[in-house]
Amino acid sequence: MKILVTVKLVPDTTAEKRIDPSTKRLVRTGVETVLNPFDEYAIEAALQLKEKAGGDTTVTIVTLAPESGKEIVRKALAMGADDALMISDPAAEGSDVWGTAYALAQAIKKNGFDLVIAGTQSTDSTTGELPGALAEYLGVPGVTYVRKLDLDGTALKAERETDTGYAKVSTDLPALVSVTKSINEPRYPSLKGIMGAKKKTIAVQTLADAGVDKPIGSDAARTEVTNLETPPARGKGQIFEAADAVAGATKIVEFLRERKLV
Repeated sequence: MKILVTVKLVPDTTAEKRIDPSTKRLVRTGVETVLNPFDEYAIEAALQLKEKAGGDTTVTIVTLAPESGKEIVRKALAMGADDALMISDPAAEGSDVWGTAYALAQAIKKNGFDLVIAGTQSTDSTTGELPGALAEYLGVPGVTYVRKLDLDGTALKAERETDTGYAKVSTDLPALVSVTKSINEPRYPSLKGIMGAKKKTIAVQTLADAGVDKPIGSDAARTEVTNLETPPARGKGQIFEAADAVAGATKIVEFLRERKLV
């Protein structure tokens, strides 16, 4: 079985984020780049499935990122993934969700797969749209927001998080799954894993190598940021001392009614 995990390289989540006013894009230079934390749960889910399935099951990491991010991808290999595929091409710079999903889908189809696992979102753009778009381009069922995942032969069984609880779903492979943070606790790379990752293959491909036959990147993006504004500073809160619970509740209702929230 071939399990592929999509990952994204993002600015350190603790670093201050800046937007370039001319390009209206996130400034990534001068900021440490890390593996998207949401994707670590996807990697762990893939590794657990591999350990359970055994045999010739493999886990391959797939990413659209500059070649300079190779060592960051190695963290996924140190966790236990078998190899990685990086689509690195200057023409991909500034790709939106559509461009990214299309490029990843072409590379994944060319590589071959049984199951694709993704994180729910990335910490830099936080759109959460990539898994759905990727499933559409791959032409396979997309099971999103999964908190529990299992395989029974060629059948996938999962529990999807919903606003009111969870839903049990199943589908045949091939398929795509996006997982939430509640699915597991990602393992830390061991010293043995870190040393072994240095010997694992990271294949670097251009867009053409990956089979991308349509232009992507900033010029071909289907979305555009037209304006940016800094949100106003939050004002001081109001403090109201109520004589009793009834007076307190009345004040809250009045506050909400004044703002037409109830």
